[in-house]
Amino acid sequence: MNVCLIGDGLISLTLAKTLINKKIKVFMYYRNNKKIPNESRTIGISSDNLNFIQKKIIKINKNLIWKINQIEIYNDQNKKKKILNFQKAKKKLFSIIKNSDFYKLLINNLKKSNRFKKIEIKNKSFYSKILNSQKFDLIINCDGNNLISKRYFDKKISKNYNSTAYVTVINHEKKNNKKAIQIFTKFGPLAFLPISKLQTSVVYSIKNKSINNMRLTEIEFKKLILKYNNEYKIKSINKLETFKLNLKTLRNYYYKNILAFGDGLHQIHPLAGQGFNMTLRDIKVLLNLMENKESLGLPIDHSMYQEFENKTKHLNFLFASGNDFIYEFFNSDNYYLKFFSKKLFNYLDNNKLFNNLAVKYADRGLRI
Repeated sequence: MNVCLIGDGLISLTLAKTLINKKIKVFMYYRNNKKIPNESRTIGISSDNLNFIQKKIIKINKNLIWKINQIEIYNDQNKKKKILNFQKAKKKLFSIIKNSDFYKLLINNLKKSNRFKKIEIKNKSFYSKILNSQKFDLIINCDGNNLISKRYFDKKISKNYNSTAYVTVINHEKKNNKKAIQIFTKFGPLAFLPISKLQTSVVYSIKNKSINNMRLTEIEFKKLILKYNNEYKIKSINKLETFKLNLKTLRNYYYKNILAFGDGLHQIHPLAGQGFNMTLRDIKVLLNLMENKESLGLPIDHSMYQEFENKTKHLNFLFASGNDFIYEFFNSDNYYLKFFSKKLFNYLDNNKLFNNLAVKYADRGLRI
């Protein structure tokens, strides 16, 4: 069986490794944009998804993973009083891994396999030719910015947050660092994600209008984060990276013989760290469909795309909408809504049922 993957990002590599483990040949076509894996970007992986990765995809050395057992959420009005607090004493809520570490782990493993071939796209005619290709059983597009996405997957529900995510890693004095912190500031949500006793990843989603559409410098950024969180004795700050924030979920998951996947399928606000987890859940569904067809002796081809869409589309839409609701709820300037939310969260913070449901939602998505 031969599968074509378009794109060579983290999602495409993760899917490639999953398929190769099933003894499937993978041909990965990519655009050579000479991008180096971002050293400041991290991914949060839920406990359920980390177990799936370790069992079905690839073993990750424990030295690459930093476990989080507490999440504290604050707002701009009262930086000292938590509005929500999730904690599991000896169990992890989720884990953090650097994008670059996971990328290197996957690509180095894939290069050793004779079932994996990486091919550079040198001509735009590739995108039209692939539509009529009979060479592959499945063609999966993981690149949300190529010609296929722009031409054939333009029908979508989308939203521009008019915000920019500023991402960096702060190097600080040694501390236990098992607690993730989210602060909803007047500029946008600010997240502190520990990656070791000496380093913490910072993601600040800043509304463009709040800084007059100007790009912040490292010094300005450092002043901003210290204004809201002075728990860290910062020694230095890594290079500041930025990316625009949008919500996107496709109306149609496939076109002819091509399935959209990963960022080509859906994008959400990073405030809850759920984007990569959504895709891992999609991989689980795709894998289950393939295994079911295999057990029944049925061919694995693009006829399964409709079934994949039926099983994931409504859940992905609801999850993306829920994530967007959380963003809008916390970022509202409405006085009455802020007053109501304060009372609501005082109640929810002490409600064990809500805490358990929220943890399950973050861990397994809506497939619980």
